[in-house]
Amino acid sequence: MSIDTIQEQRQASYDIAEAIAPTWERRRTEVEEISAPVRKWLLRELAPEEGDTVLELAAGVGDTGFDAAEIVGERGRLITSDFSPAMLAAARRRGEERGVESVDYRVLDAERIDLAADSVDGVLCRFGYMLMPDPAAALAETRRVLRPSGRLALAVWGAPEHNPFFALVAVSMVRHGHVPAPGPAGPPVFCMADPERTTALLHAAGFADVRTEEVPVRFSLPDVDEYLSFVADTGGPLGLALRGLPEARRADVRADLEDSFPRFAAERGYELPGVALCAVAS
Repeated sequence: MSIDTIQEQRQASYDIAEAIAPTWERRRTEVEEISAPVRKWLLRELAPEEGDTVLELAAGVGDTGFDAAEIVGERGRLITSDFSPAMLAAARRRGEERGVESVDYRVLDAERIDLAADSVDGVLCRFGYMLMPDPAAALAETRRVLRPSGRLALAVWGAPEHNPFFALVAVSMVRHGHVPAPGPAGPPVFCMADPERTTALLHAAGFADVRTEEVPVRFSLPDVDEYLSFVADTGGPLGLALRGLPEARRADVRADLEDSFPRFAAERGYELPGVALCAVAS
């Protein structure tokens, strides 16, 4: 990938994050409820201790890191970071709401982390690396800022066939020509879905000990309209494309989903399964 292409992708990612931040913040409670099994896994495997310095990359609204801050206590420090100022502002509001102390809020690019080498004890990144134009560079930077005994806990989305929440609307949007078909490697959100690829990236970045585990999640939704609304509010580039559709075109997508949703029927609406690929590395 050329430098120009990476720079273009960085700018596009920045623009998307800034645009999606207000609705992502508004949906925080739902996002955290869905992500709870992943958040618990990351914190358990990172195993921060009192007095540690923990860095959260691509923190979004920041709840995973704030849970870690409560563990490291007043003698420790959390660095909550995102490359989107709008996302970081949302995290700051959430941190103030939770009353979390010893937090340093920083606008940081995970591919070029503005921190000294060997300066943190642990790094958290939930659903961030997979969206970065150069995840290999970001992982190498993560290894650089970690102390020799430090640990990284990360989550990305697993294979698309195990994540219909994303796949259903994406297939419909491609079918109707509203977004381009993904390349041979698939949509970017799944670029680290293969455990072998993610493990290889971590080893190449300098991590010697890597372990991966699939963690199931569940998306509970009352109806198709709420599904479309949730995707529009939180779905990154797909969400922004959905927001921009005229009502007639959105109706076409909705009709496709009405055909697909019955197999996910539950007692109260629908339940779509999902799988996160989690990794811990040191």
